[in-house]
Amino acid sequence: MTHQHIKQRAYLGAAFRSDSRAAEALAARTGASTTAAASGFVPRPDLNLSFHGGRTIPSLAYFNFYVGGAVAWADSDVTNIDQALGRAMTDRRLNNVLQQYFPDDRVSCTPLGSRILAGQPPRVFTKADVEETVAQLFGDGTLLGVGQRVDLSQTVFNFLLPRGTILFSDEAASSARVGKHRAAHDDAAYRAGAKKASPPNGELREEEDSLHGLGGYHGSVRVSQPGQASTFAYYAVGVFSEQLTHHRGNGIPAFDASWKDVVATFYHELCEARTNPDVEEVNRTGNDSLLGWYSDPAGEIGDIPMELAGAHLDLVMKEVPLADGHGNVPIQLQWSNAVGAPEGPIDSPHKPLALI
Repeated sequence: MTHQHIKQRAYLGAAFRSDSRAAEALAARTGASTTAAASGFVPRPDLNLSFHGGRTIPSLAYFNFYVGGAVAWADSDVTNIDQALGRAMTDRRLNNVLQQYFPDDRVSCTPLGSRILAGQPPRVFTKADVEETVAQLFGDGTLLGVGQRVDLSQTVFNFLLPRGTILFSDEAASSARVGKHRAAHDDAAYRAGAKKASPPNGELREEEDSLHGLGGYHGSVRVSQPGQASTFAYYAVGVFSEQLTHHRGNGIPAFDASWKDVVATFYHELCEARTNPDVEEVNRTGNDSLLGWYSDPAGEIGDIPMELAGAHLDLVMKEVPLADGHGNVPIQLQWSNAVGAPEGPIDSPHKPLALI
């Protein structure tokens, strides 16, 4: 695919099953490819990421916000997610794969902790909802209060949606605001396939929701304090993936436990935020030079493996051993230009890529 101007094509910042209706809908609207390999991987250097001159975040920090109140989250899920995501993001051998994209800096990550946001589980959650929530939490001091000397330019705030919440990629706001509304879905109907769970706002597109393959996405919100220049607050949002029926799921269920799906989704989003943090600002402004590492044919570092895997999620959704020998973590394999394919943990980094 030839490169198109930003006003004609929105750049991807989302995790989809590439064989899903959500991916097909986004492809039709944006021009993204959804071609998937049926089995295995052969080198595809034509899909390699290119550096466009924008920011990257070699030394990333992140904080987890669990949406929906304490009633919506099992303590074991919170513990498992926090621990496994932190271990994956700081693992030496996994970071060795990413090091090729940072020729001048050492890749590192600092988990800042987590907290459960007060409120009830929302029925649906949209892009407008997450961005409004980011702005609210910045305005009341919550974001800058998650750690000492929080650097917004290096930090991603994760918003983890509880079981049963449907995520939409649309700009239109829903009536589901964090902490303001009761959960609206009926458990029996939800498990029967959530056919009645379309949101009340008619502007929302059913094709780009988590019932049709959307797992999560990342972006940014411009924020400012009185008397200070504006800056960006970076976020990622993802669903609590689970299989509803034999043929239908919410999110991208790939592992034997939903908490593992959540970890893999946010690993995907955080790796993309590391390598292409300003994708949302590119879409807002039309300034392509703000892109970091991006493949015009196939998207961001986490998108390409999902494109190629298609329905064979086990090719890229894997539990991999930690470098310290203390067990395994569930992740999604990321794209490696060095091998022209998705790549798992490696003992030594590849040769750094030239920033041209």
